[in-house]
Amino acid sequence: MSQLAQSIFGQRAAFYTTSSTHTDKVVLDRVIELAQPQPTSLVLDVATGTGHTAFALAPHVREVIATDVTREMLFEGGRLRLAAHRRAAADMGKDERGIANVEFRMADVHDLPFDDAMFDIVTCRRAAHHFTDIARALSEMQRVLKPHGRLVIDDRSVPEDSFVDATMNRLDVLHDRSHVREYRPGEWERLLQAAGFVVETIEPYTRHRPLSALTEKAEPEDAAEIEAMMAALNESQRAAMNIVDKDSETYMNHWFVMIAGTKSEESHRDASQ
Repeated sequence: MSQLAQSIFGQRAAFYTTSSTHTDKVVLDRVIELAQPQPTSLVLDVATGTGHTAFALAPHVREVIATDVTREMLFEGGRLRLAAHRRAAADMGKDERGIANVEFRMADVHDLPFDDAMFDIVTCRRAAHHFTDIARALSEMQRVLKPHGRLVIDDRSVPEDSFVDATMNRLDVLHDRSHVREYRPGEWERLLQAAGFVVETIEPYTRHRPLSALTEKAEPEDAAEIEAMMAALNESQRAAMNIVDKDSETYMNHWFVMIAGTKSEESHRDASQ
């Protein structure tokens, strides 16, 4: 990821600790379900942020290594782990597994510092749209997975609609200048297959969110452009974005996608030769 992303997420790290989007239990539960964790599983959580996905998986597996390029994010994750440990210590009957078995490390998804075929599961949540080289990132995630190991990705997305695609990607650049691209479900399928994965599940879903979710942390000039873009939309464009004015605020669709796949045996053999 870029230095710009490190700078932006370093400034916003504390926000991600309590972000309702990143702590969404329904989504986290689905990640766990698709990951199919086992008590013996070794998991890599890529671009972990403050560790929400890692903490959700940890009670179900042997160990989670949670990586990120942003030191401040990892610090927040460590702080959450310490707070959970203290709560568990105060409750002698509570199982502490899922607290002690998360390890935070600095690492870039484009150059993961792990051996080939090391992990049973790799997860990546709400981060891939920031990766500067998505093909290389997927190749690295594939490389560190064991044969038939499982990959689960949850990320911002766009539908198979050129207007919505262009509009949402522009809005998210204005919201966060480290944004690279939100991919369509069809793009994800092609990218994963090219990286040596067998795609099992692609599940698009939406959340209806206020416009302030985009403008709140944007620079003033970028927030003004976001609002100007919304004001300039015609009726059919507003319908495509599912824009609704309610409670004195504008709401619109945000698109996401949940993906699960496995590392193909063929790709593992090719890498070994």
